[in-house]
Formats: sequence, structure tokens, C-alpha cells
Amino acid sequence: MSSPQSPDRFNEDAATFTVKGGDAPDLDAGVAAIRNVLKTLPQNPGVYRMTDLRGDVLYVGKARSLRNRVTNYTQVARLPKRLQRMISQTRGMTIVTTNNEAEALLLEAQLIKRYRPAYNVLLRDDKSFPFILLRADHKFPRISKHRGARRAKGNYYGPFASAGSVNTTLNALQKLFLLRSCTDSFFNNRDRPCLLYQIKRCSAPCVGRISEDDYAELVSDAKSFLSGKATSVQSKLGDQMQGAAEAMDFERAAMLRDRLRALTFIQGSQAINADGVGDADIFALACRSGVICVQAFFIRGGQNWGHRAFFPAHTNDVPEDEVLASLLMQFYEDVPPPRLILLDRTLTESALLEEALCERAGHKVSITMPQRGDRVRLVKQATRNAEEALDRRAAESTTQGKLLRDIAELFELEGPPKRIEVYDNSHIQGTNSVGAMIVAGAEGFIKGQYRKFNIKNPDTVPGDDFGMMREVLERRFTRAMDEDPDRENGTWPDLLLIDGGKGQLSAVKGVLDALGVEDVPLVGVAKGPDRNAGRETFHLVDGREINLPMNHPVLFYLQRLRDEAHRFAIGAHRTKRAKALVTSTLDDVPGIGPARKKALLMHFGTARAVKNASLVDLQKAPGVSGMMAQGIYDYFHASGIEPS
Repeated sequence: MSSPQSPDRFNEDAATFTVKGGDAPDLDAGVAAIRNVLKTLPQNPGVYRMTDLRGDVLYVGKARSLRNRVTNYTQVARLPKRLQRMISQTRGMTIVTTNNEAEALLLEAQLIKRYRPAYNVLLRDDKSFPFILLRADHKFPRISKHRGARRAKGNYYGPFASAGSVNTTLNALQKLFLLRSCTDSFFNNRDRPCLLYQIKRCSAPCVGRISEDDYAELVSDAKSFLSGKATSVQSKLGDQMQGAAEAMDFERAAMLRDRLRALTFIQGSQAINADGVGDADIFALACRSGVICVQAFFIRGGQNWGHRAFFPAHTNDVPEDEVLASLLMQFYEDVPPPRLILLDRTLTESALLEEALCERAGHKVSITMPQRGDRVRLVKQATRNAEEALDRRAAESTTQGKLLRDIAELFELEGPPKRIEVYDNSHIQGTNSVGAMIVAGAEGFIKGQYRKFNIKNPDTVPGDDFGMMREVLERRFTRAMDEDPDRENGTWPDLLLIDGGKGQLSAVKGVLDALGVEDVPLVGVAKGPDRNAGRETFHLVDGREINLPMNHPVLFYLQRLRDEAHRFAIGAHRTKRAKALVTSTLDDVPGIGPARKKALLMHFGTARAVKNASLVDLQKAPGVSGMMAQGIYDYFHASGIEPS
């Protein structure tokens, strides 16, 4: 599968016009700013960006004719209230011309993903989709899960709807095809088979238990299976098992039987029957009480690779067709489109979407609403799933809403909190100290808003939890006051939860008082006398302490928030600690790259031995010139650095 082409190329030769309007945030000033831009606009296709007084992007749109499209924004009486509010905030526009409307559509999707404007329909998904990668740069290719940019040489199969679905498939594929999943360094340093070979999930090519030709046959079978040719693989395994049984090689027959069971498991785990569809994505939209859900099924090689429900943001007063079209373009900004996309409706701009996705994918892409047969059944199933997802969301929102109302009553807030921030620290005896912030709201955890803080203030004493908390909160709110002093972007918390007791709460209160932030409610969450869950004490800034019954729903919810902050902080700390294990002060020596660092360590044994080496000994090290040896010697002996 080919990776999508990047539309960044549109920016290289683009003509850009930026015109600033007046200062007052009103409708007339917005219209005036747009009319100023109209004087310079061509009739060409392109993309326009509406910006506010601070330069933040309010809206990104595409047009077949920029002049005609932007002119519509000056006819305010014909626009819906949503767009009138946008124009009242508009103080500038940036225009980018393109060669055609399809290129404009691709660029629009890229800019929406980059800027996430307040008036565009947004695909709310903060994680990339996982793929299965079968590498092609080794004589014994590795199979693994892959996220992110598809730079490695090999075959990518996906997308899968979730990490769980790809992990389940990978586990079954390892049993079915016995392909290695280890890294190249692990592979190169084995002298005996690992546990995966013992439990019959790897063929142990690292120690020669399988020949290169036989392994290549397994790779070929895996490619056939992942490309939708499961029947031929199943028939081949069945014939091999029968032949082994007839030859009375019962051990091999049993192994082949287990592989057939793994294949049957994968086929049996499909939630839908998609035989004959090939590669396709299915999208269906459902709307209820102003909330929109788009359900997606991912079919590859006739196999269901999972499904996911999307709840796009900023959909009020936006036609459903426009919501679905915008979601499709943002979704395929990161995911290669298949040859067939099935929808539950006919879109006005289907032909334009097809043209844009064809350019991105490098092959023909068809967008269609099926009228009969199995494809109609698949779309109806996606529609039913979208409606059920809306029902679940409504039920969860009701429960979540009651919890937030109870929290507001418990802590005497002005109303149910829309944004709760929870803070925690993690370190080991003061080393690799990290602060963490997690965010939760009416729709659960907002993981795209999580932040970690490396403790770097020299005045913060290692291991001082109070000092670490002061540094984290000072950095957090100094930035908030600088970036959003008027609290218009929804990034200011309605409630702060601090993992700790009176000491941590007092430290945070002092920071906020010093910054002049006096209206953000603070609560400290302290563990019970035996540090056991269920006996937490909630400390308020006025000195009051609150204890809840052990079976209280609000207590369970606040425990979840505290535990999530703890999990995130520990994860950030472990990542930092793991990175520190493979770093050395040799990395900071001018002129020392990875190769020379490795040569020095191989020659001297440790960084401390390099530091203690004489100039003559350094000159004898392989790959070290006289000038470089002098530089290394001067670096350590002049600075007094103690290598690690």
C-alpha cells in the first residue's frame, strides 16, 4: 500500500495576501477586513483562512473561484448566525491559490488538521491509526504493529480501528505464519531460540531453525492472507496437514493444525461478513438532538479490520453532507484511501472528493452509495452501529453530567466543571523528575490536552515535591495568562485537583496568588491513613476536609482522575529514565558523534575512563585525530565535568 502524498507542495508557489482590519470586535469591522482582501483576489481556485485580531485561525475554506466565494461573506444578512459570529471576529485573511479545486480541497484538509479552527467541522481523534508492517529490508522480514509516518521499506496493511484489534490480529498471525516480531538487534544477538519459539509463535530464524527459502514461503503466505486470499492459504495448510498425517509426522501435523485454528480464529472474529468487497471503507452518519456520529468500518481483503465511531466537533448549523465530506477529507489526510468508499448518502461534491483522493492515493478511488446487494447490508449495519453509538453516548453523558453536577455541589462550584485539570509528580529520589497534567471534561478524558513538564528550574531542590508542584503550576498558568488572558479558548480549568495533601495545596495556592489567579477552585486529594483507596481526604483552600463514603460514585470518579494522572506521570518518568540510561556526557563534547562516541567507549570501556585518559592515550584511540583528542582533553579538564 502506498503512502499518501503530502499536500505541502501547494505552499511552495502559493500567492499569499494578508490584510488587517480594525481593532473593534464587531460585524462591520469583519466585513471591512474581508472587503479589503477582495480588492486583490483572483478568480483562481484556492484556500482562504479567516484570522482574528491575534492572528489565530478562525476558519479554513476552499473555493473554485476565490473572488466569488469570499464575496459571499460580505452579504451578511444571507449568512447563518454561526458565520455571522465568525465574521464579527475576523480581522484578516490569508489566501493561497492552487492549480485546481481538487488541490484546494487537499490543502484545506491539511490546514484544518494543522490549525484546528473554531468554526470548521473537526475530526476529534488525537491518535493515529495503527497498521501492520511486514518489513522488506531484511532476509528474514519482521512483522510488527506500526503507527505514524510510513517511512520504513515494506508492506503496510491497515488501518485497524484500534490498538486492540491490531494486537489481536498480530497474535493470531504469529501463530499462523510463525514470523519473527523481534527487533534486528535482538535477532542478531541470539544464540538460542527465545520463548516465542517454545510456544510456537515464531520459527526461530535467528538461530537457523528455518531456512531462508522456507521463511520466504511463510512471508509469501502472510502477504496472500493479508491481501484477502485466505481461502488459498487455508487450502494449502489443509493439504500440508493431511500430507504430514499420512507420512505419520504427527508433530508437524499438530503444528499445522494449530496454524489452521489460528486462521479460523481470525476469520471467526470478524464482526461482519464482507466477502467480495475487497478493500473498502464504509461510512454512515446518524444525528440525534444536534449530536452527530459517523461510524466507519475498515474492510481490507474482504476482512473486517475493526470499526470506530467518530463524533466530529463544531457541527451546529452545518448540513450533514458537509459534515461527512469534511470528515472524509480530514480522515484521509493521514490514512491512505482504499479503492472503494461506501457511504449511506450521495454527497454533492462526490466527484470532487474522488478527484482529490485519487491524487492523494495515486490510484482510482470510487465514492458511492450502494443500491442493492451485500454492500447495502454493510452500509445499513454501519448506520445501525452509528445510532447505537449515539445511544451509548447519550447514556454516558447523562451519567457523566450527574457526576459533574455532584462535584459542583460537593466543592461549591458555580456550575458543573467543563474542564478539570489534575496534577501529579513522579521521580526516584529526585532523579528524572517529571510533572504531569491530565484533563477531563463532560466527554471523559481529553488526552490531546495532556502535558508533561520536565523539572528544570535550578532552584527546585531534587525530591522536593512541593517545589516541583510550584514549578509546574507556575509554568502552566504563566503560559495560560500569556496565550489566553481573556479565557476565551476553553483552556482555563474550572477545577484543579492536586495529588497531595495540605502541603501541595498550599504550594499551588501560593503560585496562583502570586500570579493573580484567584478564581480557579483548588482541591487536594490525599490518600487515607494507610494510603489505601476509598479513604481519601479532599482538602479545600479554606481548611475544610471532606471524606466521602467508600461506595460513593463521586469518590470513584475522583479516584479515576487521580489514578490517570498518576499513570501518566509514571509513564513520563519511565520514558525520561530510559532515555537517560543510554545518554552520556560524551554526547555534549563538541565534535563527538555517535560513531566516535561508540569507538571511545569500546576503546576505554567507560565515559569516566575517557575523562581520566591522558592526552597521549586519547590520541591512540581509533578514529580520534590529534586536534580532536586535544578538544576532548580540554573539555573535561577545563570544565571539571564528571562523566556518567
